[in-house]
Amino acid sequence: MIIKSIELADFRNYESLEMEFCRGTNILFGDNAQGKTNILEAIYESATTKSHKGSKDKEIVNFNKDEAHIRTYIEKEGLTTKIDMHLRKEKSKGIAIDGKKLKKAADLLGICNVVFFSPEDLSIIKDGPAQRRRFVDMELCQLDNFYLYNLNNYNKIVNQRNKLLKEIYFNPSLKDTLNIWDMQLVSYGSKIIERRNLFVDQLNEIIYDIHKKLSGGREEIKIVYEPDVSIEDFESRMEYSREKDIRSKMTSTGPHRDDFGFYIDGLDVRKFGSQGQQRTAALSLKLSEIELVKKITKDTPILLLDDVLSELDEKRQNYLLESIGDVQTIITCTGLEDFVNNRFEINRVYKIENGKATLMSNE
Repeated sequence: MIIKSIELADFRNYESLEMEFCRGTNILFGDNAQGKTNILEAIYESATTKSHKGSKDKEIVNFNKDEAHIRTYIEKEGLTTKIDMHLRKEKSKGIAIDGKKLKKAADLLGICNVVFFSPEDLSIIKDGPAQRRRFVDMELCQLDNFYLYNLNNYNKIVNQRNKLLKEIYFNPSLKDTLNIWDMQLVSYGSKIIERRNLFVDQLNEIIYDIHKKLSGGREEIKIVYEPDVSIEDFESRMEYSREKDIRSKMTSTGPHRDDFGFYIDGLDVRKFGSQGQQRTAALSLKLSEIELVKKITKDTPILLLDDVLSELDEKRQNYLLESIGDVQTIITCTGLEDFVNNRFEINRVYKIENGKATLMSNE
């Protein structure tokens, strides 16, 4: 799978943009704050329906306009698919595939698989549990529509239950209605726990060898799923924590409180690992994500690297660049020195300046 081209209209700082991409490595270079990351954000949004930054549609549309468009052309097995996304400040987004409007934005997921790697991802190991859950959720939602369905329903129920908890605080007679929400929470939540457990098993099959090579054979890594509650205990824990939830007006039990541990030679890298170990573990995780997408979809994802090379030492840079040979890659950077110094093959180069893209070289 590759992205053939993208067209933007009133997206961030782009009034109008048309770009074509090569199968191999595409470089977007230029000074900071010129719009390089915005192009990657548009690609990611057209694949996942969401901004990698968590931005809302009204924040993405050009400041002086009411709506924006992203048109992305994907090629898979010789066939071209057009993804047309219409972002509006005051309404929900509209999405069409080859001119046919989707009933739900979630129906887009899985058509185009992308892996986004930014400097912020290097902190995923040392950051809080929410960041690690977000990583797992974004990847699984691309790969598994059933997981997406369960997660969306689970999150809705948590929000509705929290709202009810606030009402019960002032009107205790509503307490009996909690049973209905609790049963649904356990049902959807159990399926999430089961799939996350499988996901971690799948990642561990891949990340061990990658990290072993990255660390020069010195370290062994293992990811450990740390669910807030087991499937077996979920129902009883919900009942046990009910009074506490009413007092705090918040649902305290469930997979929305899960975490994922990273252990190198038995040591918890989140707490005791050096910055170098945390970054290497994060890089191993991202490279494992690419391989897992290949394994599950029988296709290659599109790799988006947002100014990551400048954050890695030469050894990690080289390993990353050597690992992505068969993946279409779109890389942002402030200069081309990293690629020239590494004698890395570059297929297409654009200079990005003030919301404009100028083709500098082409294979």
